[in-house]
Amino acid sequence: MKNQKILDIFGKRKIFFTVPIVIAVIAVIVALIFGIEVDIEFKGGTIMTYSYSGDLDTDAIKSAAESYGYGSVGVSTGNAIASGSMAQSVSLSFAANDSFTEDAQNEMIGALEEQFADFQLTHQNTQDVNPTSGWKFFVKCLVAVVFSFLLLVIYIAFRFKKIGGLSAGIFALVALMHDIIIVFAAFIFFRLPLDANFMAVVLTILGYSINNTIVTYDRIRENRTLYGKRYGLVELMNTSVTQTMTRSINTTITTAFAALAICVVAWICGVESIISFAFPLFIGLIAGFYSSVFMSGSMWVMWQLHKSKKAAKEK
Repeated sequence: MKNQKILDIFGKRKIFFTVPIVIAVIAVIVALIFGIEVDIEFKGGTIMTYSYSGDLDTDAIKSAAESYGYGSVGVSTGNAIASGSMAQSVSLSFAANDSFTEDAQNEMIGALEEQFADFQLTHQNTQDVNPTSGWKFFVKCLVAVVFSFLLLVIYIAFRFKKIGGLSAGIFALVALMHDIIIVFAAFIFFRLPLDANFMAVVLTILGYSINNTIVTYDRIRENRTLYGKRYGLVELMNTSVTQTMTRSINTTITTAFAALAICVVAWICGVESIISFAFPLFIGLIAGFYSSVFMSGSMWVMWQLHKSKKAAKEK
């Protein structure tokens, strides 16, 4: 370890803090200009499910459905039971529209079945979606996230008393908020609809991100006990982060590239519902590594230095 080059994480903190701020600002601008894609479960509407065979062009059926003038149509593929056996399925999602009456739906169903008869396109069911259930689910997940935040702050505050546990917990929470913002930005940039997958990704990355942060704090605590006052706060943090860097990288590579592999397979197979989970998860895991290594420790040092200066002035 003596020959290991110590990275100057704290010295480059302005760069590390600026990058996510720029990403967040760009995401807000994109959202204001192009809007935010929201899944039908949050805005309500109608979902038509068809079974088919062969290599159906989803872009073609999307264009055909949109030609009826009932707004943008979301298309997702998967599998469904048709005539007692498993078959390929395609679902068309329409946002709530008063003019999209039952007669209009039946007209479209018949026309699409005729237009794509070569693929044995057969209507299976039509489902009206109430947005209330989607928002109830979102609120429940939000409560779970807030509750987990509180528990994490309390846990870190008690476990890391020797290094100012409460402040460590608060900055770990700030790092987690950074991860959520980056995941949200990924949904904005890649025009992925905000749906249940967004909350699933958020809840998943919280565990991975906080794990890296706790490992860093744990090494800071150990090194403070080992070196005492021989190391200043900046040197202590830089050394601790450098020592845990390899472990954090290995953990992130293992999980992030597993998510990326799932995303690639889902893309090849055309399963969009999995892509909207696996790809943001990949981005979130990278963001979690970034915030744990390059941000949480530096924020903790800045606060400790601020407290020291304030105490010195009061004396």
